[in-house]
Amino acid sequence: MDMDSKNVGKGLTALVVEDSPILQLVHKTLLKKYGVEVQVVNNGEEAVVLHRSGARFDLLLMDKEMPIKDGVNATKELREMGVKSMIVGATSHGPGPVRDEFLAAGLDECLVKPLRAEVVLGVINKLVA
Repeated sequence: MDMDSKNVGKGLTALVVEDSPILQLVHKTLLKKYGVEVQVVNNGEEAVVLHRSGARFDLLLMDKEMPIKDGVNATKELREMGVKSMIVGATSHGPGPVRDEFLAAGLDECLVKPLRAEVVLGVINKLVA
């Protein structure tokens, strides 16, 4: 890994939308590793409320299966609200109808969990390109 990658995401903000405390920590740690400022919410409804209050992020890392409001409905609602941020889905499902539905909701990309450092770095590189 090249030495500069640890600051590649400096100045970027991300919202981790994930109900699993362990995955919240993993995703937050991976993003912070590259200098991204991270906030965490527990479900899609919290993400929508945060955006309604005026919050904006460069990147939303969106889980699919969550209580209250899942990733599909949260992504649709955020896009309908005019949110232009990069929204990247994270799901345990590989290619197929479940993933297609999630992408169709308005994702920029859909990744398979657990996320790895190089995958997160690839997403950050797209944001800074």
